[in-house]
Amino acid sequence: RDIEITLPVVTALSCAIGQIPLREALFFYVQANASNLVSAAVRLIPLGQSDGQKALISLEKSVCDTVKKAPAVTLDNLGTSTPMIDLMSIAHETQYTRLFRS
Repeated sequence: RDIEITLPVVTALSCAIGQIPLREALFFYVQANASNLVSAAVRLIPLGQSDGQKALISLEKSVCDTVKKAPAVTLDNLGTSTPMIDLMSIAHETQYTRLFRS
């Protein structure tokens, strides 16, 4: 039977199976998300690749801070943005114009 699993869950399972330490897995995941958002910004607004790289470099402290704080976060104080991002990502696949619509 087909099972639909979200990217965060697949990433966590893959890291667990591969015995990747939590800190490294968090860096991988947060950096990948930051890179994805910067890539989208480069395509959406008139930014060149150099500006995109500058934007990504400017996120380094935020990425490090997020990775440092993440292990202490509980489900009770995680927030509500993650489920909405997942739902929007699911809807994105079937959008008429997919680029940034979701």
